[in-house]
Amino acid sequence: MCKCRLLVVSCLVVALAGCQSSGPDSSGDRSGYFTWVDEQGRVRHTPIPKAAVESGKDDDNQGQNSKGEEPGKGLENSAAQEYDDEFNLENYPDGNQLEKDGYIRPGEPQPYFTWRDAEGNVRVSYYQPDTRSAVEKGRIKPPVQLTEASIHQPGAVSGEAALPEGADPKAMAVLGMEPEGESFFEQWSRECCRTMDRAESEGWQQGREFGIDMDETAPVHPFSTGDSPYRLVRLPPAETHNDFILRLRSFARNGVFVPSVAFLDASFAPVRVVTDLVAEYVPESWHSHGYLQAYIPVFPGREERWMVLFTRDEDLEGQTVIEGKYGPEAISHTRTGELGLSREGE
Repeated sequence: MCKCRLLVVSCLVVALAGCQSSGPDSSGDRSGYFTWVDEQGRVRHTPIPKAAVESGKDDDNQGQNSKGEEPGKGLENSAAQEYDDEFNLENYPDGNQLEKDGYIRPGEPQPYFTWRDAEGNVRVSYYQPDTRSAVEKGRIKPPVQLTEASIHQPGAVSGEAALPEGADPKAMAVLGMEPEGESFFEQWSRECCRTMDRAESEGWQQGREFGIDMDETAPVHPFSTGDSPYRLVRLPPAETHNDFILRLRSFARNGVFVPSVAFLDASFAPVRVVTDLVAEYVPESWHSHGYLQAYIPVFPGREERWMVLFTRDEDLEGQTVIEGKYGPEAISHTRTGELGLSREGE
């Protein structure tokens, strides 16, 4: 009986010793696996690649290897070689293009999410990432683009080159050049605007667009750019609006009024004149006539107290050509019209 017990104990000791000797530390072997969940919700096991195991073994070694190199030196060289082999446009695409593609590289599957249906089954739904900007999604308004125009202010010079000595002075008129040393702003300011009647002015209306009628009742002033009907508008005070963007609309009804804008200080001296507005034409719709639209910065904080709306003789000689239902259409420029003014964002 004792001999049998001794034999069993001996077998157990041998078995335990065998288990201990099969460990990674004693044999020099290392193994392992990754555990992950696939798109169907099933648990998967993937063996760790042998290269990763080999690198782990080398990290534990100290001193030099069989070639006399420092530990990890060969691994660094092989990793650098592998990096060079993989550095290409396919693996490293343009960042902006990758963002437009929803961060999905060519050949990769679409992203997905898993969910459980009413019967408890795990489902997978693929989706295409929405790469539109916040402006394209309509979450925020696009930034306002100021309308291109000619800006005339004090101190600005003509910018035109003087005629060579001995040239015919009449050539300046033929070439459309201004007299040397005198700017458009200086010429225009001589004819405007201290004599204007303030009793005919319009007050600024907060919080909404308001209309300005440029009709036969509008006063007329002899500007340097030609006699023109005008309207005078009082700007909001600098205490409430240091600066803002004016949205100016001119509606097309039997022609369109092409505006120029002048800004005056409290004494009615010109501060800034805006001409040659490259206004955008917005076609008519079921609720509105077509109109010219311009965005102009206004600076009450820089002594701009009044705004003068007028037109020029050269504007009256032109026309606006639009793409109509049956082809190009021309809209004549008139001395009368209806304008809409508002502060952008209201």
